[in-house]
Amino acid sequence: MKKNKKFLLSGILLIFIGITIGLIISSKFDFQTKGYSEDYQISRESQETLSKIGSAMAEVVQAVRPSVVNIYTTKKIKRPGIPFPFNDPFFRRFFDDEFERFFDRQREFTQTSLGSGVIVDSSGYILTNYHVIKGADEIKVKLYDKRVFDGTVIGFDAKTDIAVVKIKADGLRAIKWGDSDKLKVGETVIAIGNPYGLNLTVTSGIVSATGRANVGISDYEDFIQTDAAINPGNSGGPLVNVKGELVGINTAIFSTTGGYQGIGFAIPSNMARVVMDNLIKHKKVVRGWLGVTVQDIDTEMAKSLQMKELKGAVITDVHEGSPAEKAGLMRKDIIISFDGKEVEDSAHLRNLVVSTPPGKTVKLEIIRNGKVHSITATIGELPAEQKVSLSESVLAGIQVEELTTRLRNQLNIPKRINGVVVTSIDPDSPAEGLLTKGDVIIEINNQKINNVKDFMKVVGQVKNQAVVWFYRKGVVSYITLKIR
Repeated sequence: MKKNKKFLLSGILLIFIGITIGLIISSKFDFQTKGYSEDYQISRESQETLSKIGSAMAEVVQAVRPSVVNIYTTKKIKRPGIPFPFNDPFFRRFFDDEFERFFDRQREFTQTSLGSGVIVDSSGYILTNYHVIKGADEIKVKLYDKRVFDGTVIGFDAKTDIAVVKIKADGLRAIKWGDSDKLKVGETVIAIGNPYGLNLTVTSGIVSATGRANVGISDYEDFIQTDAAINPGNSGGPLVNVKGELVGINTAIFSTTGGYQGIGFAIPSNMARVVMDNLIKHKKVVRGWLGVTVQDIDTEMAKSLQMKELKGAVITDVHEGSPAEKAGLMRKDIIISFDGKEVEDSAHLRNLVVSTPPGKTVKLEIIRNGKVHSITATIGELPAEQKVSLSESVLAGIQVEELTTRLRNQLNIPKRINGVVVTSIDPDSPAEGLLTKGDVIIEINNQKINNVKDFMKVVGQVKNQAVVWFYRKGVVSYITLKIR
């Protein structure tokens, strides 16, 4: 009996303890839930602020979208036929000439691609990337209102990857131009284009950096870097600021996967506009020329000159008869300012010079022997590229430039290697597919090549065949070029 009473009391006690613990937990959970709902309510002020930001972004996009276009291109590619497989006389008895011609004939394929563009003039001028329309046999432009027109290439500039296309259409809305020089890091920007064929896709982000050079995308680089998502198909589309003004042409991404990884590049609108105006007026780009070879300031030089920042460009050579020589510029001079703009580095100076119209007189500030001097120079026109026509030499279509210290460091070329650097190769050149951009040509037909002058001299002598020795990625090799 006593044992039963003990079990009963124990049971009642356990039940009481369980109920007490349950009430405590329930009370605590209810307290936390109430606290959560009370502490984390979104205030009306926050909601209104976010709504205003969202509405403002939508307003900018609605204003800009009618100026954005889709660009579709088609290109015909011819491939050699399949060699007749049965050269043995035994097999030839069973196949006639028609069957053999079936194997040997060329086959033609149509390659299609897509990109973006932006209407910059209501008369029909459209700005896009050169690589979007490169080699196209047919260009179709689709507008925001779904109308489709044939596009005509007005001109292109491979060195900046800019092209101008024109369509004949009414009711076009041109985008407003912005001043890319006023862009600040951290400023909000919007990218619009057609990634992966998805019409008029909008992404936003900030300006991550300005003045990006040595990226390896084009010859003249002064890119705006942004984290606004840019993917294949965005090329040629606009990058706009919060005013809906064009500040850049989306060009490329940095990626190890082929997709967006937070680093995109756009050509500044000011650079694009200069190139566009030249292409429309002159059918080519007229660039300024100072006539100096320059490189960046290193730490040791900055210390010796008591410079606080590694800014400016040091002159390593002055070309004979150039505007620089006439202005009195000398080797070892450090250019710190050009036409009122502070020079960041050698790449920045190069872009400033080529963007200056020939004939314009500019003021330069230089450091010479530790003292600052002012010099005026009249900018000339950049000489024609070191290139020959295909009818003259097997080396035709190869464009080269001097192996400067800057290029040597950039391409990691050892001091023992001397020659000229290949900057580009025409598609119909005998060297296409054999030499590539960045190769250093060191010898042609047993003649050493130390500079562009040596290269051009040999080019004039060589006709149908050339043995070319070159340096590429740590290895010296040779190829034999023949007229195809």
